[in-house]
Amino acid sequence: MLADMGADVLLIDRPGEPALDRTQDVLLRGRRSVVLDLKSESDRQRAVALIERADVLIEGFRAGVMERLGLGPDVALRLNPRLVYGRMTGWGQTGPLAPRAGHDINYIALTGVLDAIGRAGHPPTPPMNLVGDFGGGGMLLAFGVVCAIFEATRSGKGQVVDAAMVDGAALLATMFFGMKANNAWGPERGTNMLDGGAPWYDVYRTLDNKFVAIGSIEKQFWLELLRRLEISPESLPEQHDRSGWPSIRAVLTKTFASRTRDDWVKVFQGSDACFAPVLSFAEAPFHEHNLKRAGYFMTQGTYFPAPAPRFSRTPGTPGCPTPPPGEGGLDMLRAWGVDESVLRNFESLRDENPSPSN
Repeated sequence: MLADMGADVLLIDRPGEPALDRTQDVLLRGRRSVVLDLKSESDRQRAVALIERADVLIEGFRAGVMERLGLGPDVALRLNPRLVYGRMTGWGQTGPLAPRAGHDINYIALTGVLDAIGRAGHPPTPPMNLVGDFGGGGMLLAFGVVCAIFEATRSGKGQVVDAAMVDGAALLATMFFGMKANNAWGPERGTNMLDGGAPWYDVYRTLDNKFVAIGSIEKQFWLELLRRLEISPESLPEQHDRSGWPSIRAVLTKTFASRTRDDWVKVFQGSDACFAPVLSFAEAPFHEHNLKRAGYFMTQGTYFPAPAPRFSRTPGTPGCPTPPPGEGGLDMLRAWGVDESVLRNFESLRDENPSPSN
C-alpha cells in the first residue's frame, strides 16, 4: 500500500535463495532489495546506516527479536529521532501471548470475530486471512504509519506504532459490538441481519450452479427486489418479521434457482435492488464496472487488483515488479543520499551474496 502511493520501500532480504518463488508475489511490488544478515555485526552496522536515513522502519518479527538484534526502537530512535518505527505482530508487543506463535485464525478467534462468521448450527467459517492479516493487520499498520509520519512533521519526533492483528481485527468489529449493546445482534451466528440470517441479505444458487448476492435491507430496495423477481409483497411475511424469514428464504431460493446467474444479471440491469452476481477471482477483472474503473491490471501474465483508494491529483501506481534479493537497493540508497563509503560496503556485500539476476 505504501509503495503504491509513492513511498520508496527498501526490502531487507536474508542471505540465500528465498524459500518460495516470489516472481508472482505482487504484494512485494514497488520495492527494491538489499541482502543483510542481521545476526552479523557488520550487517547490523549496515542496517544502522539505513535506519539513520529512513523515514519509517517496519519489522514483522515476534516481540523482542529486534531488541535482541540490537536494532530495537530505543536504539533506532536515538539514531534517528524522527523515525516512525512500525511493528507488525499478531498478538502485539505486550501481553501474555506476545511471545507466542499464531496465525490469522488464532488472532480473530480471540476477538469474537471468528465466532460470529458462519451458518447457524455450523462451526465458524474462517474468512480466509483477510480480517486479521490484511484488514486488521497490514491496513491498520499502514494507517498508523501515515498518522505517525503526519504527527512527526509537526512535532519533529518519531514514535513506535504497535500494530497487532488481534487489536485491528477487534476494531473492524466495532459496529457489531455496538449492535450487540443495543440488542440488535444476537449471540448465535447466522441468525442476524448481516451474517446470512436474513433472507434478504444472503447468497442464492442459480440454475447453472452459480450464485447471486442480494443485500436489500431498506424497504424500498426490498420492494424493488420483489418487483424484479415478479413476487407480490402481499404473498410474503413482513420483511423484518423474523418468524417469517424461513418462508421468505424458501421462496427466494426457488425463484433464483429457476434461471441462470447471467439471466438474473439481465433482469436486474439498472436496478436499485442491491443485487450482484457472485464472481470468481478469474471473472472479476472482466466485469464491466471493474473494467471501467480499471480495478485490475495485468502483470507477468496475470491480473491483480489495482492500487486503492483513488486520488484525484496524485494517483497510486503499481511499482516495479517484485525484485530478486539484492536488486535495486543500492540505487535507492544513492537516491536517499547515503554516503558513498557506506555504499561501497553494500557493493562488497552484493558480491558476497549474488542474487539470481546478477
